[in-house]
Amino acid sequence: MNEPAQSTLRQARRGCRHKVLFSASALAVAIGLALPADSRADEGGVSFWVPGIYASLAAVPLQPGWTVNETYYHWQGQAGADVAAAREITVGRFNPSVTLNLSGNLMALADIVFGTAIYTFEQPVLGGRAAVGLLAAYGRTDASVNATISGTVGPFPFGPFVRSDSDAAIGFGDLYPQASLRWNQGVDNYMLYVTGDIPVGLYSSSNLANIGIGHGAIDAGGAYTYFNPQTGREFSVTAGLTYNFLNTSTQYQNGIDAHVDWGLSQFLTKQFQIGTVGYIYQQISCDSGSGDRVGCFESRVLGIGPQVGFIFPMETPFGIKQGYLNIRGYAELDHQNRAQGFDVWVSLTISPPTPAPPPVAAPSLIRK
Repeated sequence: MNEPAQSTLRQARRGCRHKVLFSASALAVAIGLALPADSRADEGGVSFWVPGIYASLAAVPLQPGWTVNETYYHWQGQAGADVAAAREITVGRFNPSVTLNLSGNLMALADIVFGTAIYTFEQPVLGGRAAVGLLAAYGRTDASVNATISGTVGPFPFGPFVRSDSDAAIGFGDLYPQASLRWNQGVDNYMLYVTGDIPVGLYSSSNLANIGIGHGAIDAGGAYTYFNPQTGREFSVTAGLTYNFLNTSTQYQNGIDAHVDWGLSQFLTKQFQIGTVGYIYQQISCDSGSGDRVGCFESRVLGIGPQVGFIFPMETPFGIKQGYLNIRGYAELDHQNRAQGFDVWVSLTISPPTPAPPPVAAPSLIRK
């Protein structure tokens, strides 16, 4: 195969790029949600938002001060004919054009470590608690493709050829700033958030595997959490929309994405939590741009799985803090134009401790 055709194939295989994502959540004191790392939708099956970044207690206000989070994120899965067919592109610099048609399977995995710092302000803002944060990530993604290639040069067909290839990327991902505002009213908690992608991570439009996504994005939404400390019952739902900017390397612009993450849990003790998590991800507008050779290519995926959580005190150089360990996993289903697999999150959050309730005066001291 000549060099232009090989270059076209490399672009066509981009579908399993993985990215980091951004999020923060709280457990009555400051449970930062894991900031996950992989993306699979839109252009080549790659999106900014990673479903599952929010789960239980997403809207519970954080305590004032610094909250830090370390998360290990693992995703593994594969894409079938829908994503492979999206690699069908035209090499525009040829006349007559060379058109490649691909079908086959794409397999990938990601192992990412995220470090997140969130600062919550003590002074109320609009009656709520405001916070700002930033995520940085480092990790490895691997991808392999087995493709059957055929096409035309002008009116003349060629192929089919069978080609197998693999690629790996190790390095830093994009940066993900965020801001949020949370309110508490008894058992009801509310949150508004905005986050985005600063595309400075490891990315090449000709690579099969990447850490960054190659374009900017902005995402905004809200969350609601019902949490009753007396019964230990909790339910959270987070919904938002993503607007993607143009990828200037490929002249491809992803459509608008909608997502809903949810968590349902029961605290068996004040320290131990079990429950279920899930997500719904649906692209709601078509991809576009002069580099779009695959049409609308709207993507969808659902996920569901278990979770467990542990709260414990931690002694640090900065005093006694609260630790929260959350482990959850998702099995994905009902995918369209997107890879499908499973993901596991192991997240440790260190936050300011919950203030002790004020002492209750003895009845003899409050009598008039």
